[in-house]
Amino acid sequence: MKKFYYVILLVICIAVVGLLILFGRFLAGSQSLEDAKPVIYLYPEQEQEVSVRLDYDGELTCTYPEYKEGWEITAKPDGRLTDKTGMEYNYLYWEGTSDREYDFSEGFCIAGEDSAEFLEGALAELGLTRREANEFIVYWLPRLEANAYNLISFQTEAYTEHAGLIIEPEPDTVIRVFMAYRPADSRQEIPEQKLSAPVRKGFTVVEWGGCEVGK
Repeated sequence: MKKFYYVILLVICIAVVGLLILFGRFLAGSQSLEDAKPVIYLYPEQEQEVSVRLDYDGELTCTYPEYKEGWEITAKPDGRLTDKTGMEYNYLYWEGTSDREYDFSEGFCIAGEDSAEFLEGALAELGLTRREANEFIVYWLPRLEANAYNLISFQTEAYTEHAGLIIEPEPDTVIRVFMAYRPADSRQEIPEQKLSAPVRKGFTVVEWGGCEVGK
């Protein structure tokens, strides 16, 4: 009889541990989101030294070139960037995790198979050049197409408030495109988001990135 009780106790202990692990994973997933591949393009009117720093309320997980206390870079009008060692880059790259909540009160519900066509139009309205949009789409398209549908909302205040950019000299135009999306199994109704972008003039800074939010 004692052996029977020991077996029951062992089963209960295993079940409790399993539930605690699952609960911990749930909490971890609900508390942090990955701001994936924000990249920053710099287009000065003439070649110049530029300082770029992030005011991010999360934890940086990867940067390239290495961020350290910020990026000190030589920027050219065509977007080419060079560090102090002479290494050349197309953009500045960073990723991080934070507990920021994103706003889905407006947006779009897009079938996975229609993602490329949707992004081509939306990114043009948001002010990205064809090259910038192409690099955005190449990165995000496989993730979006893997889902039956995606709720997509381009963030403005919710993103810029927790991921500030401090750039010297100060740019004349800043375009920041951040896409939050939530996978869905079926089409859902959502008020359509209005998209727009400032006219590029003078020293222009462009950034794009995104984040998957759980169902």
